[in-house]
Amino acid sequence: MSKEVAIQSCVDEYSRIHHRFNQFLNGVRDFFELEPPFNDKHTSVIHSIKYRLKDPDHLRDKLDRKWKDEDPIVIENLFTRITDFAGLRVLHLYHDQFPIIHEKIIEKVTSRDWVFAESPKAYTWDPEMVKFYETLGITSQHKESYYTSIHYLVKPREDSSITCEIQVRTLFEEIWGEIDHTINYPHPIDSVPCKEQIRVLSKLVSTGTRLADSIFRTYNNHLEIKGE
Repeated sequence: MSKEVAIQSCVDEYSRIHHRFNQFLNGVRDFFELEPPFNDKHTSVIHSIKYRLKDPDHLRDKLDRKWKDEDPIVIENLFTRITDFAGLRVLHLYHDQFPIIHEKIIEKVTSRDWVFAESPKAYTWDPEMVKFYETLGITSQHKESYYTSIHYLVKPREDSSITCEIQVRTLFEEIWGEIDHTINYPHPIDSVPCKEQIRVLSKLVSTGTRLADSIFRTYNNHLEIKGE
């Protein structure tokens, strides 16, 4: 089978079940939008949600970039090799909110509403955060780009090929991610100074998130003292 035929077959197959990814994505989105700890006007732990469904034409471009003659992506392995057809990003203000989000995701899996397609993974370069995620049973991985985010890959049942990638990150981390994505996607920049600047920005982002944690701890302590 030629590269062109294989890619077109994958695109056709995804287009055929595109609506099923959309249905599952909508259900995942409803959970984060409607679950009480996430939508309380005064104590919501989620700032905002972004979501997207991969366009079939974008899939064609991705398959073309990832093509390897010795290990091609074909219909038989399409939905195991590519898992970001449906994606949802959960944004929160500071790290102390993350355990609540993680706990609710674990509850959905424990109740069998969702199934993990793979174990949760934390992308971080910060040794302190590695230890923090270990306490929650999350494995950490370091990326050379200094990318930071928590990834969950869920599906509706064990035998399903439909998955949704959930990313959880702070607003500070989202700013870094948007800048990095603009510069490095779909093709990484080859400018060494630019790469170094992005790494410096990741350090500033970490500092900002830590400061946000400190501010809210002080704020919550102040409210407790006042009895509010």
